[in-house]
Amino acid sequence: MKNRFTATALIASAAAAALLLTGCVAGENQPAAEAAVSTDAATGIVTQGGTLNIDFATYNPLSLVIKEQGWLEEALADQEITVNWVQSAGSNKANEALRANAIDVGSTAGSAALLARSNGSPIQVIDIYSQPEWAALVVPDGSDIGSVEDLKGKQIAATQGTDPYFFLLQSLEEAGLGLDDVTVQNLQHADGWAALQNGSVDAWAGLDPIMAGAEAAGAELAYRNVDFNSYGFLNATESFITEKPDVAQTVVDVYEHARAWALENEEETAQILADVAGLDLAVATKVITERSNLGVDNIPGNAQIDVLTTIGPIFVKTGDVLEQSQVDDALDTIVNDTFATKADPTVVE
Repeated sequence: MKNRFTATALIASAAAAALLLTGCVAGENQPAAEAAVSTDAATGIVTQGGTLNIDFATYNPLSLVIKEQGWLEEALADQEITVNWVQSAGSNKANEALRANAIDVGSTAGSAALLARSNGSPIQVIDIYSQPEWAALVVPDGSDIGSVEDLKGKQIAATQGTDPYFFLLQSLEEAGLGLDDVTVQNLQHADGWAALQNGSVDAWAGLDPIMAGAEAAGAELAYRNVDFNSYGFLNATESFITEKPDVAQTVVDVYEHARAWALENEEETAQILADVAGLDLAVATKVITERSNLGVDNIPGNAQIDVLTTIGPIFVKTGDVLEQSQVDDALDTIVNDTFATKADPTVVE
């Protein structure tokens, strides 16, 4: 069952936590909104000018809300920081952009973030944006595939380095199958759905909201398992965290404001998703109300590490990571809860 909070309760609890941590009222005699954009309490760094490069993605509804509402631009206006929005088509693309320093902050599944960190990408998760059931195994209407075991010898579309791909691997392992028992076509999410439609593949490791649209078009979810879905990670490069911690804090603050707003305004959130993703409103509503779980605790920690500890060895088994020690090091260093712990949703009035 989803966790539900009112916007007022969420904002109040986050603001109270921030006050307890700082030991003072925001900025002493300053209003909270002004204090939030002034100085990073731990470092004294105040960023002036420049550009924040940040992604938005249809699999991260909070990013769509923030972009639509212009809240980041508002929160960073006094510092004269320009916000440059870059769309991510999947976790793999977000990771590529983070590694290339094309973006400072990017949205991925937790599994994809761990894979990137295990292979040397200097990123850390600074906020949790959802706990979704966003991946499943999809087959065409009327398919004779009724179980994971039926996938043996079949062609499957999946986007390597993303949660649906790791969902597929876990599903195969649970069924006593491996990658040698199937043929995986490495296609981006939208292309995977297209391949399923034209008969190029027998199954697709799908991702919402495209998957929800596929269901509406008649496709069937042959296998679902919420435990095989990892959390939605908001990641930042270590250089960004080190050089612009005040901006990183503002990003997380705005995300937490967006979470409260989205939980209170599900219909409007669904409409934003429908507009950006080109979905029918009913499909977008299903994604937001049934499969996104935006009411999750935003602070990264043990809950996410527990899930990733299970997924990590699969990376080594499949050759995506050379040694388990790389995964272990990534598990020890991927979480940075500094900003989420101090999140102040009142940065946006």
